[in-house]
Amino acid sequence: MSTVKPTLETIHIGIVSISDRASSGVYEDKGLPALQDWLTRALQNPIHFEARLIPDEQPRISATLIELVDKGCSLVLTTGGTGPAVRDVTPEATLAVAHKEMPGFGEQMRQISLKFVPTAILSRQVAVIRDKSLIINLPGQPKAIAQTLEGLKDATGATLTPGIFAAVPYCIELIGGPYIETHASVCQAFRPKR
Repeated sequence: MSTVKPTLETIHIGIVSISDRASSGVYEDKGLPALQDWLTRALQNPIHFEARLIPDEQPRISATLIELVDKGCSLVLTTGGTGPAVRDVTPEATLAVAHKEMPGFGEQMRQISLKFVPTAILSRQVAVIRDKSLIINLPGQPKAIAQTLEGLKDATGATLTPGIFAAVPYCIELIGGPYIETHASVCQAFRPKR
């Protein structure tokens, strides 16, 4: 008996880089290109990106997340603003627009990052559901973005620690979003056997 996979529809993804200095032109933003690059390599679906570069201002972050969800983004990924500094308010802005919290994503990101830096315990990434959208706060560094999404692999490419993206396609399906397929060489999406 053959299993027919759903047609891969275009997925709308919001990507948001949150930085006072990058948004004011003091330095070049590296978060948006890192997110776009990883997602383009990881997903088989055609992707339509809605990109935003905004300052660390809680009302602006919350408004941007709501705007992207209302525009039909099934997934919204943020980068930046998740540390303990006074201006780091991304988690608060994200929680303010949440209908459900998804704590496992933040827990797994910190576990992955702890393999590299002891300061990973200072990160406050959260993930939430708003309507039919999954919103995830990622670390600010491009290398850490890829590590947390993809997970840790050994020299042969075998997964040592799963990245958070392995759970994203199934989560989006469960909340009524589109079917997402990944390239297993980058990140193997996990779905329970039916």
